[in-house]
Amino acid sequence: MTFLKRGTALASASLLAALLPLGGCTVGPDFSPPAWISPASWFGGKQEPPPQPKLSYAVAEPINPDWWRLFEDGHLTELEERVAAENLDVRIAAIRFAESRAQLASIRSSEFPSLNANASYERQKPSNNGVFAAAPNAVGANGAFGNTTGGVSGRNISAFDVYQAGFDASWEVDLWGRVRRSVESATASEQAAEEAQRATLLSNLAEVARDYIQLRGTQEQLRIARENLRTARQSLRLTQQRAAGGVTTDLDVANASAQLRTTAAQIPALEQREAALINALSLLLGQPPNALRAKLQTPLPVPPVPPTVPVGLPSELARRRPDIRQAEAQLHAATADIGVAVADFYPSLTLNGSVGLQALQFSHAFDLNSRNYALGPGLTVPLFRGGQLRAQLQLREAQQQEAAINYQKTVLQAWHEVDNALTAYRTEQERRVQLQQAVAENQRAVSLAQSRYQQGVADFLTVLDAERSLLSSQQALADSTTNVSANLVALYKALGGGWETNMPLRQQTARK
Repeated sequence: MTFLKRGTALASASLLAALLPLGGCTVGPDFSPPAWISPASWFGGKQEPPPQPKLSYAVAEPINPDWWRLFEDGHLTELEERVAAENLDVRIAAIRFAESRAQLASIRSSEFPSLNANASYERQKPSNNGVFAAAPNAVGANGAFGNTTGGVSGRNISAFDVYQAGFDASWEVDLWGRVRRSVESATASEQAAEEAQRATLLSNLAEVARDYIQLRGTQEQLRIARENLRTARQSLRLTQQRAAGGVTTDLDVANASAQLRTTAAQIPALEQREAALINALSLLLGQPPNALRAKLQTPLPVPPVPPTVPVGLPSELARRRPDIRQAEAQLHAATADIGVAVADFYPSLTLNGSVGLQALQFSHAFDLNSRNYALGPGLTVPLFRGGQLRAQLQLREAQQQEAAINYQKTVLQAWHEVDNALTAYRTEQERRVQLQQAVAENQRAVSLAQSRYQQGVADFLTVLDAERSLLSSQQALADSTTNVSANLVALYKALGGGWETNMPLRQQTARK
């Protein structure tokens, strides 16, 4: 019997000696960041000064993380500084990041042994016809023994007490790196959640700036409409006076009145848009409707763009854009998941152990003779799962391929967004120059038409046409001025700037 025990112990030790060196093995593909070549310069923007000196242009200088300060608008700066703390989407993203960190901590715990303490008391009454009845001596009450005939039906086996306490531990030896790959995947998923939080912050910073600029543009449209309404009232009074003097006809009066009503009809829609934009800004800051009305209802000009716009270097885009880093982290997690699926094909080794005390009488519970222990390895070998493991591996490989394509798409989309934003920023400024000249010409045309009408050498329709053209060009110029500033916001969003102040990058350790 002693020889058998020694042989069993020797076999267990041999098994451990053979398997433990495999603890440093990690199956599955290792992740390496995708390589991509960035262009030497931006495509759409002109980095040299434009022919027209009044145009703002892009320069290859480091991006200001607080790019909204370039507008030199105190109200906008105040709103932007509140986004990180008050925006509800940003707060939700922060909670999701916290969830991912908790998930990582939970998975990382698999690297360590589990240790449990236990204690119990039981009052047991075995069956008189059960396995206890087969014992030559069945246990009686209070730990006493009474002679019974093994297997004889109907013999009375008394109830007894069992007191026990102890500790048990188990640890899965990470032979094939399944746990390491799981931790690697969870770490990458945590990084992806953090980048998603940065992307949410960036998106809401840009949305606040865009809505604020649209608000100031709408207020400028209101100013133009009200100014033209005053002009229309003056024209109506003039035609009424001339009609009363017999100099003109009632047709001119009707046309002037129609022009007045048409101009007045624009104002309610603009007022509604103004209120909606103020409420949109309130929502972005987690405030109830009209919370910002007192602060923002006073009209101010559209924030002007700076003479030069720092856009950094193309090679910096992947470092700045949170969505690119998020896609890379998702690809990393998907690659690590393949390793987990591969490791499931191999045997798993678990070391189990327990030590404790057990007695039938409480007075003996802490005696040395009441001690018990168990120690040994457990080996599980997957033999047949009906194709589950193969299907799981195929699933992980397909998910990794999807993540790789998604990364490629994200990078390509980023280049398109930057190129389109640079082009839109430059061309809208060129359009604004033409509209500025058009407004100047239309103002001159209105003055000439009114003068000729008062002299009786031109009809009132000429005046109306000139005033309509002026109003149209003024509105177009206001829209263009708004679009120029909004396009700069879109450019900085495409460049990925704005999150650094509130969420600087952490030092990332290498993940294998």
